[in-house]
Amino acid sequence: MGHEVRVLSKPLSDFAKEVFVQAGMPPEDAQAEADVLIWANLRGVDSHGVLRIPWYVENIDKGVMNPKPNIRVEKETYATLLIDADSALGAVVTTFAMNRVMEKAKKMGIGWALIRNLTHQGALGYYSLMAAKKGMAGITFVCSSPNMVPYGAKATGVSNNPIAISVPARRHRPLILDMATSVVAGGKLWLAMDKGVSIPEGWALNNDGSPTTDPRQYNMLLPVGGPKGSGLSIMFECLSSIMAGNPLLEPSLLGKEVEAKAESKRSEVKWVRPGFVARHIQNSVVAAINISNFTDIESYKEHIDNLIDLIKALPKAEGFKEIFVPGEPEYRTFDERSRDGIPLPEGTVDNLRSIAKKFSIELPSGL
Repeated sequence: MGHEVRVLSKPLSDFAKEVFVQAGMPPEDAQAEADVLIWANLRGVDSHGVLRIPWYVENIDKGVMNPKPNIRVEKETYATLLIDADSALGAVVTTFAMNRVMEKAKKMGIGWALIRNLTHQGALGYYSLMAAKKGMAGITFVCSSPNMVPYGAKATGVSNNPIAISVPARRHRPLILDMATSVVAGGKLWLAMDKGVSIPEGWALNNDGSPTTDPRQYNMLLPVGGPKGSGLSIMFECLSSIMAGNPLLEPSLLGKEVEAKAESKRSEVKWVRPGFVARHIQNSVVAAINISNFTDIESYKEHIDNLIDLIKALPKAEGFKEIFVPGEPEYRTFDERSRDGIPLPEGTVDNLRSIAKKFSIELPSGL
């Protein structure tokens, strides 16, 4: 395993923003993208942090991710939105969507948006937490092209579609459940590559459909809970991609490619991660629920606090020193890394150095 370097979050965020500006994004959108990546790193979700930057840049250069999208609301009711993202980077259109559904939830009790034709959103908990900070419940889930085997198969047929749910508390910080429908998110294997370590058996399969512990050999993810993760993934596709008129699994299973923008010749960068294709189109659901339409919000928060306290007070199983609630380990990591900096493995640092050289950008101190 290579050594790690600690980098303070503010200079790393400034670096990420400048990369995206140089890649063609407006400064405000570049900041939104940087915010989501750094938030993930601060919470210890390094699989969705700055290690993604070279992949994003590659996709922008190829015309897959659109740095200046024409985001359009195509259909709208008092409570719902259908948004076409025009291949926007995920953070840009998803923050837009969450702000819109929160506005609707204030008036109607719920806001529900379908986003089609967007690209990678990063850590979904960022967006559900936006609602929790406003005293609402937030839900986000996303669907993409197949990268996970359905239960019982040894070929990809579904995606490891993640979901995030957040609710507010009063004394405690909001609960955040952010999970993929695979055993682990694909980015965990990227991180293993950057660290130069093997992965546990049961995470992924290779090209032949055989189990692998080599992150560089993986080609397919495995569903969490067997048929449960597989089933959730299929139903998320039904509630997002198909409902938005942009199915992703069906064309792939029929041997057809989902239409994407033609590749640009602006860059000679060839940065490819095993297990992922450069083309990356997603569809997503973003929802906000106004809790005060159903019950007193302060009473609700008190009950959430009590629930957290009571769960943590339960007898511990053998080998456990503490019971955690959703989001709690990440909050602790957030506090530590906000103070001491974000650790980046050697592979991630090398890739960021290449990006800095490509755009002639100064690296944060220590890299």
